Amino acid sequence: MSAIRKVLVVDDDPVVGKSFNRVLSQKGYVVITAQDAAEALEKLREQEVDLVYTDIRMPGMDGIELAEEMKARRPWTPVVIVTGYGSKANEERAKAAGVSGFLNKPLSPEMIEESAALALSHPAVAPTAAPVAAPPSSAPDILPAPLPAAESRLKNIALFLAAPFIGLIYAVLLPFVGMGMLVWIAGKATMKQPIAAKGVDYLKTIGLFIVAPLIGLAYAVMLPLVGLAMLAWTAVRALTTKPMSP
Repeated sequence: MSAIRKVLVVDDDPVVGKSFNRVLSQKGYVVITAQDAAEALEKLREQEVDLVYTDIRMPGMDGIELAEEMKARRPWTPVVIVTGYGSKANEERAKAAGVSGFLNKPLSPEMIEESAALALSHPAVAPTAAPVAAPPSSAPDILPAPLPAAESRLKNIALFLAAPFIGLIYAVLLPFVGMGMLVWIAGKATMKQPIAAKGVDYLKTIGLFIVAPLIGLAYAVMLPLVGLAMLAWTAVRALTTKPMSP
């Protein structure tokens, strides 16, 4: 070997760590051990290693969770799972975690040596660099399209402001309509009487005299409502219209 490789063995059984140390130290490896995932992560913060072996069943975090944590922090470091409880589900979890190998106990010296050589034969993968943010463009700013919620709020505000006026218009127009219907019915009945022909003009004059204040009140109520509706419509159009780019 051209350089000394450091191997971390994580297993709550000290015999396993001793077995790896006996086999790999003869091949020029430096072997360090940890009893659980917490101790392993602590040692990884203190020093660099080239390869990690980990058992699955350990107190606290299990071996596959440790492998996932390792790959999140150091994706270039190979991890090999060692377990006496091999199963298809565990192998699938280990594969999804990105481990380099999966060994079932009991282990022979040949299995340990070959797995180490195989895991370290692949070149280290450098972590992916974060994308560099593009410099701000010198092009003129273009306002984004407004959110639908803004238009909905404006419509709700316009309806809230218009509601009293609409109610007042109904209150004014209903008596006006009712009175107009009464005058119309009375006029038709009166026209059938010969003596009432001369009084038609008189009735029209009285009707106009009664109706005129109501018409004026209707105009006075409707004008603010029309103005308010025009303002709301202008505001909605201003927010929903995309500005033209130069």
